[in-house]
Amino acid sequence: MTTTIRKATLNDIPIIRAMAEKVFPDTYQTIITREQCEYMMNMMYSEASIRRQMTVKHHTYLLLFIDDKPAGYVSVQPTEADRYELQKIYVLPIYQCQHLGTKLFNAAIDFIKEQHPEPCTLFLHVNRHNRAKHFYSRQGLKISSEGDFPIGHGFYMNDYIMEKTI
Repeated sequence: MTTTIRKATLNDIPIIRAMAEKVFPDTYQTIITREQCEYMMNMMYSEASIRRQMTVKHHTYLLLFIDDKPAGYVSVQPTEADRYELQKIYVLPIYQCQHLGTKLFNAAIDFIKEQHPEPCTLFLHVNRHNRAKHFYSRQGLKISSEGDFPIGHGFYMNDYIMEKTI
C-alpha cells in the first residue's frame, strides 16, 4: 500500500466534500440530531463553504491518498500569530484502524512547523462524546476548557478544547 500526502488545491474541493459525506454523518449520528448533522454538513462541507475556508479563512487541507485513491484529510487554520486550530482529521471508514489518523496528525504538525518554526499552540474543539478525544489525547493534546459553543441556527456543540504546544 503506497501512501502519499499532499496539499489540497481548489480543484480538490469535490474530493474533500465526498470524503466528508462518507465520514461526518457516521461519526456524529449518535452525538447530534439529524437536523443538526444536515445543517453542519451544509455549513462546513458545501462546495462554497470549503472554498471560503481555503481562500478567506486560510484553512490548509492535506490530503492522504492510498494507491492514488483519496483516503482521508486533515485541515489546519492559523488563528493568531502563534496559534493554529486543527479543524478536522477524517479517514474513510475502509482505511480506519491503520494509524492513518496519526500519519495525518503528524503531517499537520510538520506543515505548521514549516509555516511557524517557533513554538506555537495547536488547539481543537472536539465534541465531549466523540471517541476521537482519546485519539487526540494519545497525540499529546490536553483538555484546557469545555463549553457549549454556538454553531448557528440555534445549535450548540458541547466541546472540549484541547491544546498542545508544538
